[in-house]
Amino acid sequence: MQIEIHADSGALAKAAAAQGAEAIRAAVAAKGSAVVVLATGASQIAMLAELTRADLDWTKVTVFHLDEYVGLGIDHPASFRRYLQERFVDQVAGLKAFVAVDGDADDIAAEVARLNRLLAGATVDVCFAGIGENCHLAFNDPPADFAAEDPYIVVELDEACRRQQLGEGWFPTLEDVPRRAVSMSVCQIMKAQTIVLSVPDERKAEAVAQAVETEVSPAFPASILQRHPATTLHLDPASASRLKPGAA
Repeated sequence: MQIEIHADSGALAKAAAAQGAEAIRAAVAAKGSAVVVLATGASQIAMLAELTRADLDWTKVTVFHLDEYVGLGIDHPASFRRYLQERFVDQVAGLKAFVAVDGDADDIAAEVARLNRLLAGATVDVCFAGIGENCHLAFNDPPADFAAEDPYIVVELDEACRRQQLGEGWFPTLEDVPRRAVSMSVCQIMKAQTIVLSVPDERKAEAVAQAVETEVSPAFPASILQRHPATTLHLDPASASRLKPGAA
């Protein structure tokens, strides 16, 4: 895992978007198309804004998204489908495809099977992600399942994860935060050719230290990225504040 500490969150967003855009550009040049995974949440807003301004041929790019709440309609302010539609899909010209997770599908098992068929056999060129306050990766909360091989799985959200969503202002009360989600599995995330992590803010500092400095463990899901050959962790001074000297 490569660690880059930037002057502030704005510089972090610019650097992460530029790195991801270059990887997308290289994939399109090499094989004529690219597959990208996008994350959501407060940590990704500035990076996505920078990415939409990148000089890329979006007509050759297919986007999957990382996770979505079970039972939440696209009209809800916290819907990740809505988030990506408004902040990314509507902002770029002629995107080849956006494969959305239909979290309020009548048959969630069938929806997961549909997604798994679409992603099976595809090479993800770039996965943009963050790290949760509980060190989760996507919605793989601790203890994460490092063995599940399906591209997408249904997961239970722990209280720390749900409190993060409440704290970020997506829901009015903790009881309103869904208890289940469809998440890209850890195994699938690890298959991405390049992983670009955008992790600003002091509230992520402890999780960053766990991801970087602990032994790889399901108790700290993002620690698995220590084993990925092409992961870059983009931090600002606040999110890097609990790293030991020399960690970066």
